[in-house]
Amino acid sequence: MFRTSLLYLSRQQGVFNFIRNVGIARKMASRFVAGETITSALDAVEALNAKGISASLDLLGESVANEAEARETGKQYLEILDRIQQRNLNANVSVKLTALGQDISDTLGVDVVRQVLTRAKQYESFVRLDMESSAYTDRTFDTFEQQLYQDFRDNVGIVLQSSLRRTLNDIDRANRLQCRVRICKGAYLEAPDVAFPDKADVDKNYVTAMHQLMEHGRYPGIATHDEAIITEAQRFAKEKGIASDRFEFQMLYGVRRDLQERVVRDGYRMRVYVPFGTQWYPYLMRRLAERPANLAFMAGNIVKEMLGGSSSSATQSAGNGAGNGSH
Repeated sequence: MFRTSLLYLSRQQGVFNFIRNVGIARKMASRFVAGETITSALDAVEALNAKGISASLDLLGESVANEAEARETGKQYLEILDRIQQRNLNANVSVKLTALGQDISDTLGVDVVRQVLTRAKQYESFVRLDMESSAYTDRTFDTFEQQLYQDFRDNVGIVLQSSLRRTLNDIDRANRLQCRVRICKGAYLEAPDVAFPDKADVDKNYVTAMHQLMEHGRYPGIATHDEAIITEAQRFAKEKGIASDRFEFQMLYGVRRDLQERVVRDGYRMRVYVPFGTQWYPYLMRRLAERPANLAFMAGNIVKEMLGGSSSSATQSAGNGAGNGSH
């Protein structure tokens, strides 16, 4: 019932219009979303860069309704890449294939994303193909491997989710390709035959996947706010002689800012996923609907930051939290 209500509210333009004019709601959203414009997002990136943190920008919005919308989204990503270059920022971009027309046709999605990748290649930049629910895993990986990776090996990577039972096989596939992978826990609510229902199993799968990527992969992104997993990654790197510049940690904008800065102070690379755009309200509502425990995750991590990381580990039950299923 709660999930259905959140999904219903995410589609109500009238509610969105009201929320956008409520100061406290906008302030809450601004913690997790870097404004509605490219300029506001780039300003957020500049502030992160000043702390030694890189970024990945994501223009909010998922499946589009027609070709014109898909191509317009592609143009906006070209502008983002242009402006990152103009401001000499340490940032790349993350994009969902559905936002570029994948659900309209695979041909359209590939055409638009190749335009974005061509611009990224021009700037020696990088595009992360976000992973959505398990219904898209095969389509996304196949598109990546068969139609993109050969031409853009240094400019494109994918995301894999440890919540899915299939992921270790996908890790093997990615390591054979020597492609860049972001490993996250996953934010989508999936059937138990597809995904592990218990957090302990998701965490165990995450650590196994992380070890394989760190030892045999190509510059993995370790996307987590779980301090125990971060500590394990650091321990494993030292044990295996893996240099700190062979991987990076990744976190969500506004979540555990204290931990982000601590990781950097400890000599490791940190990239923060920075979502922005006018669709922040449906984005947040859908993330909460996909896994209501994300609400506890967000709230719990605000408390952790306020208390310097000393609050109960129970608030980690949502894994990597809203958006990092794709992030």
